[in-house]
Amino acid sequence: MDLQSSAGPPQASERPLAGSLVRRTREAFSQQGALSLAADQFRERDGQTDMALAVARTIEEGGQLVVEAGTGVGKTFSYLVPALLSGERVLLSTATKTLQDQLYGRDLPRLVEALGLPVRTALLKGRASYLCLHRLDLARHDAGPDRVSARTLAKIEQWSKATRTGDLAELPGLDERSPLIPLVTSTRENCLGAQCPQFRPCHVNAARREALSADVVVINHHLFFADLAVRESGMAELLPTVRVVVFDEAHQLNETGVQFLGVQVGTAQALDFARDLLAAGLQHARGLVDWSTVVAAVERAARELRLAVGKQWPGAKLRWLDAAPEGIEPEAWQRALDALHEGFAQAAEAIDTVSEMAPDFVRLHERATQLAQRAARFALPCPPESVRWVDVGQQLRLIESPLDIAEAVQTRVLKVDKADPDAIGRAWIFTSATLGDDPKLRWFTEPCGLADAEVLRVASPFDYAAQAALYVPRQFPKPNDPGHSGAVAQLAARGAAVLGGRTLVLTTTLRALRVIGDAMRQHFEHTEAELRPEVLVQGELPKRVLMDRFREGAGAGRSGCVLVASASFWEGFDAPGDVLQLVVIDKLPFPPPNDPLVEARSRRLEGQGRSSFNDYFLPEAGVALKQGAGRLIRRETDRGLLVICDTRLVAMGYGKRLLAALPPMRRVEGEAAFDSALAELG
Repeated sequence: MDLQSSAGPPQASERPLAGSLVRRTREAFSQQGALSLAADQFRERDGQTDMALAVARTIEEGGQLVVEAGTGVGKTFSYLVPALLSGERVLLSTATKTLQDQLYGRDLPRLVEALGLPVRTALLKGRASYLCLHRLDLARHDAGPDRVSARTLAKIEQWSKATRTGDLAELPGLDERSPLIPLVTSTRENCLGAQCPQFRPCHVNAARREALSADVVVINHHLFFADLAVRESGMAELLPTVRVVVFDEAHQLNETGVQFLGVQVGTAQALDFARDLLAAGLQHARGLVDWSTVVAAVERAARELRLAVGKQWPGAKLRWLDAAPEGIEPEAWQRALDALHEGFAQAAEAIDTVSEMAPDFVRLHERATQLAQRAARFALPCPPESVRWVDVGQQLRLIESPLDIAEAVQTRVLKVDKADPDAIGRAWIFTSATLGDDPKLRWFTEPCGLADAEVLRVASPFDYAAQAALYVPRQFPKPNDPGHSGAVAQLAARGAAVLGGRTLVLTTTLRALRVIGDAMRQHFEHTEAELRPEVLVQGELPKRVLMDRFREGAGAGRSGCVLVASASFWEGFDAPGDVLQLVVIDKLPFPPPNDPLVEARSRRLEGQGRSSFNDYFLPEAGVALKQGAGRLIRRETDRGLLVICDTRLVAMGYGKRLLAALPPMRRVEGEAAFDSALAELG
């Protein structure tokens, strides 16, 4: 977390005069301006400058600005330059840790140097990103790590002696899915705070101290909403002193916020609490409380709650519209909930009698009290404008969620209904490549409570008609046909064979992911080794490894790659150049209609006299489709072919609206034209 300078932010009396920020921003983006020193092959672009000037005006005047900036606009520099030139304290929030690291490690240093500004920058992530020295010590003395875990733990220990930041992203080769990470990082529940023996060298506290003294702080949306939800130190201390807040990748803001502004309690939480309580009780207060009995009551209540649900499909989401979730006997469910609440409450009473004996008991008492409150909440009716459901796996998660973040943004972020002097004149910038399929960007502004924001749409500078083509096969199995995934695999393999890999297949379901991946591997089984593309499937390797291997492409005696992926690869995956020339999307990405949150949002729209299909399902599909298609062309020299294997796009009336949401690529009709387009790329 290298700080660029020790100079502090200017005071209000030292800020540039009104209007001068717009002028200096315009100068920076001129052909001979400072930006030409920071950007490779810089050339003046009207769209990039228009966005930068709009950001500068918003910073000067205050208010909210929503900008959809198409791929290639250069939106990062468009908001960074005026933000840095303003002399204000700035908070930058992104959707992913990857973009966080890119902003902090590459973009900000280049701009700070080019603009010649004395600016201190800091990077702040959530607790789970930092090594906890106390928990590392506990893990070191754990009796039973397996051989692989022991080797990984040894690497972490060696790295811990050299790292200054404790950011686990610095540790090469650490799988983000490693089961060791929760053992060597802290959570708000198990952090000992000032009572921790490693409090002074704590990496989380060091990161927060640097953030509090920095001019520009880079965070992520998860941290923003997590701290907003619990009013924890860090974000809560930073925001009142910051006048400029920028959300990049803002299209993820609503779904991220909904996760953190809701309430959850689960059987896994209960069992984790019980395990921690028993360990602390036997270590620090053996014989003072019958810990086994206290813990057994919590464990028994958790088991009874799971048994009340019975057998369900793994991954099922049970609607919860009445006293109990669908298909569950209400009395048995209520008894189990009451028992869970009673178990937590009794545990809190027991801990209270020994709370002064060790710091662990203070945290355990807080956890027990909070879990008891949550169990009691779920025994009451669901509040209006929220929705409840139960996630079913080996364990249960009871979830209560707001339908969107509009109210929270209005009252807790923008504070439009409160006479808060800190909120007056603050500038809020929201930007992404995709924020809706209509001129007012209502898909984004409505659920985010930004109906009064200024809206700007900046088109991509790419010549899509020349650089890319779109093919929608008309003779193809319907999306719900059992043979659909096999046909997608066959078409993708046909393209990958011509291109020598260079293919990304995006699926809408995990089932399709597995079927298409297996089918493509079988297709290439008998292909000569030097001509056989490597088929990579999401979930089989860490995401970072998959992305790096795909970007390497052909070379060193290897063939190119096919990547079959779902979910997170629809966005944020950047593979410019000729390593990716074919993107195949299996189906139109409509939200799952039986998802409880989707159902609740649909019911609300219908209750308002609106069409849930036109006002929710279509915009959602349009945005997701645009995100997926955006993986294809990343530079002005890229060329490629987009295939959407869903005949509804050309057979149904609503297909025109979805086609209009896509970049203006030229259309390819018929198999012969498809083969010809592939041959041109190959």
